[in-house]
Amino acid sequence: MPAASEPHAGETTTGVRTGMHSLGPHVVGRRVVVRHLLPDGRATDVLGTCTAWGEASLTVEREGHGPVVIALADVVTGKPVPPRASVRGRVSARECEEHVSALWASSTTEPLGAWLLRAAPPHRGRLRRRGNSALAMEEPGIGWADAVWRVREFYTALEQTPLVQVQLGSAVEATLAGLGFTPMGDGDSHAQLASVPRALRSLRGAAPGVPVELDEAADRATAAAAGGTATGTGVLSGDWLLVEGLVVDPAHRRRGLATAVLAELLDWGASRGARTAMLHVETANDAARALYERHGFVTHHTNRYLVAR
Repeated sequence: MPAASEPHAGETTTGVRTGMHSLGPHVVGRRVVVRHLLPDGRATDVLGTCTAWGEASLTVEREGHGPVVIALADVVTGKPVPPRASVRGRVSARECEEHVSALWASSTTEPLGAWLLRAAPPHRGRLRRRGNSALAMEEPGIGWADAVWRVREFYTALEQTPLVQVQLGSAVEATLAGLGFTPMGDGDSHAQLASVPRALRSLRGAAPGVPVELDEAADRATAAAAGGTATGTGVLSGDWLLVEGLVVDPAHRRRGLATAVLAELLDWGASRGARTAMLHVETANDAARALYERHGFVTHHTNRYLVAR
């Protein structure tokens, strides 16, 4: 949609003073509210994201109504405002974790009341807990004894250890503790979410100028920087991008390579309509958590895996 133009109003009879604002080039990429003059001298407000700042005008992308160009001479007041409340904050832990099944090209899922039994093939020679555990983020809804019996039966038939994925500190975890399930002792992980456009802006500003190769298919892509010393995979699930397996060779860390790979993956996801990025990071991995949080990822919930005794 072409940007609407708001020409300078010139002298007005309203007594409204212009230029009283705290805006500037620093608000590009941020959500702002701008009061400005119309051609007839009346003042009106615009709320949206500032996408450009020039010598004589700024552009605000209005939410759902396209861009508007405002002459700086017409600005009465303006300031940055908090980001719009994200729908990501209203998504349940189960809804988040259901996207994880997209990581495997072939997997088996079976409803168990409000739980979900999952079995996925080995990844890089080993079974991943996320793909081979019962997703239990709420009460099962079919009776605890029946649910636990079915979990044991399902994974025993596959010759696997019965595992249950729960939200750390939840009532489900507490109830399962009394039914013979205990923490595995490692692997607690934060599920972190970010706005793809917002995180991508931050990553682009921080990524070093190193070449990143992208090997892409219809629903997934693998990025490799510095000859494969840093790699990561992005997988689409609807308008969500799952970031998986971001690793950097120990001899090449602290050079921004992880940032470059993550930026490439989010750029690829954005080009295919992804709006939300999701990843899992172990609670003990302070360096990775700092990287993700620096670029807008926030913890939605924390996962724990329980094993049947």
